[in-house]
Amino acid sequence: MTAGTAGGLTWSLRDRTPDELTLTADTVPEVPADPWAWSDGTGVRVCVVDTGVESGHPVVGPLQGSYEVTADADGAPHVVDSGPLPDGEGDGCGHGTACAGIVRRVAPGCSLYSVRVLGEGFTGTGDALLTGLRWAVDQGFDVVNLSLSTTRPKFLESLRALADQAFFTGTTLVASAHNTPVESFPWRFSSVVSVGTHREDDPGLFLYNPAPPVEFFAPGQNVRVAWTGGKTIRTTGNSFATPFIAGMCARLLGSHPKLTPFQIKHALYLSAANVTIGDPGTRGES
Repeated sequence: MTAGTAGGLTWSLRDRTPDELTLTADTVPEVPADPWAWSDGTGVRVCVVDTGVESGHPVVGPLQGSYEVTADADGAPHVVDSGPLPDGEGDGCGHGTACAGIVRRVAPGCSLYSVRVLGEGFTGTGDALLTGLRWAVDQGFDVVNLSLSTTRPKFLESLRALADQAFFTGTTLVASAHNTPVESFPWRFSSVVSVGTHREDDPGLFLYNPAPPVEFFAPGQNVRVAWTGGKTIRTTGNSFATPFIAGMCARLLGSHPKLTPFQIKHALYLSAANVTIGDPGTRGES
């Protein structure tokens, strides 16, 4: 290992030359102008870190894996495989099922996974959130949807380190902004794709925010979502705008699997409805 590299990451050129960093066409794919033409997400692994996902829900479809954070004999949290769940089980709240259903609608071909970090009544701990998110990042999922956050400062630095790890190792973390103007994490980190909701009726509209920290706005107002008991309801919140963007990330990765989280952010920016590059007819082209 040289002084400028560790684990495949580079932060110095003291022991390397610019020729070693040459980017070719196959590592810098073109970004298509039409985001809906990207793909259906086939081949992309999306993990929903939330309240779990109801097994057998007709809107969500099959899960490729279902996991949950539980405590061991000493009370320390760890992730276990929930195994095949009977239909109707897996989510005691509905929130995670709703998010998974939106991802499935936007990117129907993706492979969906669930990590349950919150229980009934949307209750849980920051330690459970950290454990589930750390596991998801370590597994190398392509996209992680996190429609929740914590206001506890004690978890800030650990979450920041996880978000950075995801960013630098190729996992795109899509995080929901808090619904009220309070400090919470990890959506405030620049290493994640942060999402809030707009109030427009267009179900396919997403916008770039030129005044962050929220980076993108997506449909989350009075949207129909999957819910427990195989049902659907209408609800509102940043939580439900976030999986729309997660699904768009999956579609982009389906056709351009080598894109990094940095490049995905740029592609989303170029494709946002309020961003015009050059002439109106060339929006989204570079």
